[in-house]
Amino acid sequence: FVPIKGAGLTDCIEIARWVAEETWRRFHIPTYLYEAAARDPRRKNLEYVRRGQFEQLREEVRQNPDRRPDFGEADLHPTAGATAVGARNFLIAYNINLKSRDLSLAKSIASKVRASDGGLPAVKALGLEVKALGLVQVSMNLTDFLTTSISAVFDAIAAEASRAGAAIESSEIVGLVPRRAIENVDIARLKLRNFSDELILENQLEETQGNVL
Repeated sequence: FVPIKGAGLTDCIEIARWVAEETWRRFHIPTYLYEAAARDPRRKNLEYVRRGQFEQLREEVRQNPDRRPDFGEADLHPTAGATAVGARNFLIAYNINLKSRDLSLAKSIASKVRASDGGLPAVKALGLEVKALGLVQVSMNLTDFLTTSISAVFDAIAAEASRAGAAIESSEIVGLVPRRAIENVDIARLKLRNFSDELILENQLEETQGNVL
């Protein structure tokens, strides 16, 4: 659950926890809480909750108290398994393309900027090859743009690339972005590809509401 308008993150946490409890009560599906709704700090990261995927979780949940769901018994549903419900600020999918074909460079930069390796907070990153463009990319999810902005990420990666003798070819936002995250951002400096007002979340909401009315 993500606060957009007329609600805050605290509201979303309350909703997430209610939905998690109801999921167990109504459907007997064990449910985990993650991100801001997490009761166990380790479960803020969804990857921690999902560790080992279904097969490993099915065995560990019966034996390891740390793997027990927040709502439900120490066993998974026979067909539905388990699920996770969370609350967080808006996630921005943001990619930066490097003027390089060196995949090891992209992976190295990704490891330096992602939060799990001690980099920028609220940043998840992977180094990928983009064969269609003939270059490599640092592909990211920014899970809290109020903590780490798009500009901060761009500057950090530009600095790392420069130290390695490379440069940024372009960057791109995948999906929608809140207006607040792009305000006062120099689009040209960030070399944003194919950016338009249609990618701004509030514009899409206003258009949708207008069509409904």
